[in-house]
Amino acid sequence: MKARLPQGMGGGAQNMNSMIKQAQKMQTKITELQEDIENREFSTTVGGGAVEVTMSGKKEIKKLVIKPEVVDPEDVEMLQDLIISAFNDTVKQIEETTESEMGAITGGVSFPGLF
Repeated sequence: MKARLPQGMGGGAQNMNSMIKQAQKMQTKITELQEDIENREFSTTVGGGAVEVTMSGKKEIKKLVIKPEVVDPEDVEMLQDLIISAFNDTVKQIEETTESEMGAITGGVSFPGLF
């Protein structure tokens, strides 16, 4: 007795070649998007504009602006908290953008280690 595959399944080498071509196209799009995101700049301002951080999509710091009025030698912890918050918010923005835009290419399928 011969086993039957559901309609649209199988197709042998022709179907496999088509899947490989689709995967290659997706990989090209992913690589292009990764390069695009790495070249973008992401900025976050915290503390009512007291601290601004600008980072590349590679998560490298490009600019840090601290308004002089928040530099209080008696309250260094507040300034540290503002800087940490700005960095964390900017990194989160980069990661959310990457996840969202990669999801549009991959159809929401995650590829661990890829992005």
